[in-house]
Amino acid sequence: MPIRVVILWHMHQPFYKDLITGEYRLPWVRMHALKDYYGMVKLLDEFPRVHQTFNLVPSLITQVEDYVAGTARDPFLDAAARPARDMAPHERRFALEYLFQANHTHMIGRYPRYAELLEQFHGAADPVAAEPHFSHQDITDLQVLSQVAWFDEFFLEEPDIAELVRKERGYTEEDQEQVMAAERRLMSRVLPAYREAAERGSIEISTSPFYHPILPLLCDTSIGAVSSPGLPLPQSRFRHPEDARAQLERGLALYRQTFGRDARGVWPSEGSVSEEVLAIAAALGVQWMATDEGVLARSSSTSLVRDSEGVLDASSAELLYTIHRYERGETAMNLLFRDHVISDLIGFVYSGMPPRDAAAHLAGRIKASAWPLVERGMEPVVPIILDGENAWEFYPRSGREFLRRFYDLLQNDDAFEAVTVSEAISRQRNFHPLSSLTPGSWINGNFNVWIGAPEDNRSWEYVSDARDFFARAQSEAEPEKRALAFEELLIAEGSDWNWWYGPEHHSANDRDFDELYRKHLSNIYAALGAAPPEYLAQPIANSSGRPFFAPQTGYIHPRLSSAAARYFDWVGAAMYTAERSGGTMHGGRAYLEAMHAGIDEENLYVRIDFLARRPPSEAGVSFVLLVTIETLPPGRLEPVAVVRVQSQFSNGVLDGFSVQRAPGNSNGDAGSHVPMAEGSSVDVRLRDSFAICVPLRVLQAQIGGKLRLRISLWRDRLPVDALPLEGSVELDLLTEEDLKATAY
Repeated sequence: MPIRVVILWHMHQPFYKDLITGEYRLPWVRMHALKDYYGMVKLLDEFPRVHQTFNLVPSLITQVEDYVAGTARDPFLDAAARPARDMAPHERRFALEYLFQANHTHMIGRYPRYAELLEQFHGAADPVAAEPHFSHQDITDLQVLSQVAWFDEFFLEEPDIAELVRKERGYTEEDQEQVMAAERRLMSRVLPAYREAAERGSIEISTSPFYHPILPLLCDTSIGAVSSPGLPLPQSRFRHPEDARAQLERGLALYRQTFGRDARGVWPSEGSVSEEVLAIAAALGVQWMATDEGVLARSSSTSLVRDSEGVLDASSAELLYTIHRYERGETAMNLLFRDHVISDLIGFVYSGMPPRDAAAHLAGRIKASAWPLVERGMEPVVPIILDGENAWEFYPRSGREFLRRFYDLLQNDDAFEAVTVSEAISRQRNFHPLSSLTPGSWINGNFNVWIGAPEDNRSWEYVSDARDFFARAQSEAEPEKRALAFEELLIAEGSDWNWWYGPEHHSANDRDFDELYRKHLSNIYAALGAAPPEYLAQPIANSSGRPFFAPQTGYIHPRLSSAAARYFDWVGAAMYTAERSGGTMHGGRAYLEAMHAGIDEENLYVRIDFLARRPPSEAGVSFVLLVTIETLPPGRLEPVAVVRVQSQFSNGVLDGFSVQRAPGNSNGDAGSHVPMAEGSSVDVRLRDSFAICVPLRVLQAQIGGKLRLRISLWRDRLPVDALPLEGSVELDLLTEEDLKATAY
């Protein structure tokens, strides 16, 4: 009996369109449609025995169709399409603000001219200061490369696009027009690719409630305190199960319209389930739903046990790796619960490993957990469920080598059978019965990301007020206006707005999400002929909890021999702190809180503070803290040297360290680093915090250049935390006089 591997890729973007103005507030539907949606399904042409499930959120489908029809009004597309010579200064500033929003390492760094322009942009304080220093040619190159960087690997192989890439720089308006024409043509392939794959049986397509709301909270916000007893709730209780039903009905209807058949399965937004939600879905003919192992554990009043490598013990594997059958009253539903650890390895860890090693580790992890069940004559089903788009920005070349190697293992190892959800259900002989279900989501088994924090609760109160107003005013409105107001209400009920409120998540687009959410709420009132409440003109989000960076303002001379970090020793150091309220990764644990770094005449000093105010100490577990330092001389974009200081510790005690150096063109590959004889001149201390001293001569550092610093913490040869999570912290190498001058 093979291990049935069920992979579900969740494809989702928020609804960015303002229905009244018709304008898109953010470009990510278009960008991800160019980058991931097509290639993820097209890749399966190479692996006919690897069947998978793709969840396409209805609001994503409608936005893709809008772009393909040519009816989408996208100011970000305009910023890339307008000839640079015709752009006003404010349009150029808009382009500079948004066209660099891509992964700096794997997307921008892949194109040398794009990286050069980013360096040029970073040389100024903001888009206003940068704009005069960008020529028409600079802007045109930025416009072309900012689009090409998002093109799918399959699209990059097409002759006209490949020729543009080879050109590298000096793009013309004709090149710009070619890119714009290609975007619509390439986007038109996305949905047909899914239809064709589904028709030949390679994939199953599932759906979600239309605008991706948290269905249990739409049914009743008080359920948030069921999952988290004592959770602060909004003053206004929102209870509209009829809206939850409408969201799901509309999603099923669009699926039928788009794919010509009924959906069998639903991925509820963010894996959010409750017994009331299962009853609504079953009444609408839904045959299966899925969520996270945390919900299963709480529903079963047990804990899933894993060893130090993350492998499930036999009893936990038996509980998780099967199809569950929920039956209560008239409600019956097949349920899958995803393996949280394995899913998050793909989403957050394997991008930092060589593709061959990552694929082998993944296959080995699946086999280690599930094979004991096969040996007992059981039929394990291993559900792997995660976002199908966001992770690939952090992988080289969109993760295609990793996926190909993993799919090849699935296809050619008889121990595995890669099946869709419905195929797994049809093959199942014995279903695990469930008579009750604890409400929860795929993040920590509760709804705390979307409710409970002051910002979240204020958002629920605003949408509750709008819902009450709609109920009062709709009867007197014209049918068209009433329909528009209700559509805006359904949009405002989506999960994505509260995703960015509260302490858990932040991005460069926080302001945009906040403004767009309040605009959708305002549109409800406007559509029904009323003035929106004045409070909707004020931001819901505040600026607390965001990542913070302060540059060095003076030379520092810390004494690493001190028993604890002395405050005045580090005054003047650069400091980077990351937002840590929600952890470093979904389902992951945060360890690192802040980095302090600075130089004096001879040395670089780096201090790492831990969240727990002491090094992590877990029984039987060793950690490796890796400090990567890249040296950039004056006028150079690429490092001349990369030095790594690798320190191992366990039980809070330093076990030793090593220092390695590689030439700057090594791309940081571990194999290219060689031990340094100068390692003895590097000082490393671990007490309440971690500190190192590295001579500038070892780094080949020069005044006028800069250093790039990145800290990563590893456990069991896998990265578990980093500062920063993406990119590096830059430290300018200046004289003490110049450093002090920049501070005033």
